[in-house]
Amino acid sequence: MTDLETLARLNADYISSVQNSDTRRFGEILSDDFLNTNPDGSLVDKAGFLEQIAPKARISNLACHDVNIRVMGDFAIVHARTSYTLPDGRPGNGRYTDIWAKRGGRWLCVAAQVARN
Repeated sequence: MTDLETLARLNADYISSVQNSDTRRFGEILSDDFLNTNPDGSLVDKAGFLEQIAPKARISNLACHDVNIRVMGDFAIVHARTSYTLPDGRPGNGRYTDIWAKRGGRWLCVAAQVARN
């Protein structure tokens, strides 16, 4: 599998893990030094992110669109748009940027930033 194919699969796992509150999978694909910038501007480390993800997701039908994966040697940047359904049934959307690094032959997400409209 090429790096691009691997990262596309990891991106799909990442989105699925958000929707399904899958902290186990996140534990596998996030680096120990992972940092996430939340939509409110707060910055959380891996433990804080897993704590945020652990409760059952309040949104449903999370999907990503316009995925742009740029591989640059041993790091990669993923940009994409999201759509989802809010608890009251209204549509929601946002964007995210994930930064991946190849460490020890494995791709790990080292940083992310999420924006919601």
